[in-house]
This record gives sequence, structure tokens and C-alpha cells, in this order.
Amino acid sequence: MYYVAIFLVRIAYFLWYNIKFEGKENIPKSKGCVYVSNHRTYADPPLIVLGVKRKFSFMAKEELFRFKPFAVLIKMLGAFPVSRGKGDETAIENSVKAIESGRNLVIFPEGTRSKDGKLGRGKTGAALVAAKAHTDIVPVGIIFEGEKLHFRSKIIVRYGKPISSEGYFDENGEPVLRKLVKLKNQYMDSIRVLIGQDNQQEDKNIE
Repeated sequence: MYYVAIFLVRIAYFLWYNIKFEGKENIPKSKGCVYVSNHRTYADPPLIVLGVKRKFSFMAKEELFRFKPFAVLIKMLGAFPVSRGKGDETAIENSVKAIESGRNLVIFPEGTRSKDGKLGRGKTGAALVAAKAHTDIVPVGIIFEGEKLHFRSKIIVRYGKPISSEGYFDENGEPVLRKLVKLKNQYMDSIRVLIGQDNQQEDKNIE
């Protein structure tokens, strides 16, 4: 069902949009990774997926699961609910399990869509998940002109070089917040470069 759904989404997206993928040589082929991206529209998750062959899972806000038919559909695509604005241990466990099973995971570190196209402040959730799963983080930049997507909008999806998450725990196996923030700053800077906003500065205080 996953591949059937992706096949149908691929047809719809390439008919509706003008999509170009860049940096596909940076995509790891041997394991599941965490993909982090800027977030501008509801169309973003499939845009990331369509350039990668390995299966994906997604964190999706729990409100999307209230409408049962839609919940069934997104679950078939590998989505699972997450409670936004608070620590959700179950979502983190599901994320790690998905990666360990060989799936990729998409996380939007801003936590919400950008209304003006500028990259917002990142959060450390993706760093925590990647470190727990002992996998790499792949930064992604989604670029298009204007505030909204339209028919035949030109979209560029850029995949950056993977970032290692090894070494971010102490001797007791507990995550070190200072190190996770450093990792978060690294992938946010990478996204910023990919979308051409590398002159924009972020408040890098510990969250």
C-alpha cells in the first residue's frame, strides 16, 4: 500500500508541479536516516520522499488523526501522531523504531510552517532522535518563488551532505543537551545554506 500510494502521489505531483531534485548523490543508501527540512506548505513531506527510494515514516500532529479515513491513509504512508509543544516519549520511541527498521524519518525542526518563507528557529528533537538511533541527519532545502504553490510552480528540492549524530551522549547513555543543541545548530545552518538564507542568523541559545 505504501508503494501504491507513493506511485499515485508521484504522478499527481509531477503533473501539477515542475519539480527538480539536486544533491541526490548525498542520499545515504545503506540505512535509515533523519531528514530535516524547512517547512512552507502541506506539500513538503511528499516532495522530500519522491527523491529517495527508501521507505519513509513521518511525525504528524495528532489533530490529523481525528478524521478516521484520513488517519487510515496517512498511517499507510508511515505516519504516526506526535503531541506538539511538549515532550512526547512515545513519538520519540516510534521514531527510533522506524529508523532501526530501515525506514527514513522526516522531521521539520521549525515545528510549524513558515508563513514568510524565512527559516525559523530550530528545535533539538531531530538531534535527539538521530542520536538515539545512531544514524545520520540529512538536511533538505525546499525552494520555490512566492508565498504559495500554484499549478506548475517550479520547485527545487536540495539534499545536503549527511551529518553524523555520533558522540552526543555521556558515559551513562544519556543525551547531553549542550551537544544536541550544537548538532541542531549544525543542521539548521545546513538548511539555511541549501535555501540560500545563509546570511540569516539564528538565536542559538540552549532551548
